[in-house]
Amino acid sequence: MTLMCIPPAGEIGLEVHTDTDQFIRIEQGNAVVVMGCQKEQTDYRQKLCCGDGVFVPAGVWHNIINIGNCPLKISSIYAPPHHQRGTVHRTKSDAEREGY
Repeated sequence: MTLMCIPPAGEIGLEVHTDTDQFIRIEQGNAVVVMGCQKEQTDYRQKLCCGDGVFVPAGVWHNIINIGNCPLKISSIYAPPHHQRGTVHRTKSDAEREGY
């Protein structure tokens, strides 16, 4: 499980996990999920608010975008894990520097 806090107008960034199903839940704020089977064709879009969740099957490109004026807080459950137990990244750029 990971927890993220995304600033207003921020996003996870378009990504795909080839071998991992993922469930993302909005804990606070408002978002848009973008999904598609190809990086260049993310034609599914849906607004999400607190308490909503979305299942992202392995191999599906996806992004979560904060469309609110407050920080967006999300939880994400997936298996197998991609991070070592106890990993903390304070910012998206910290995670990217470490290869996530």
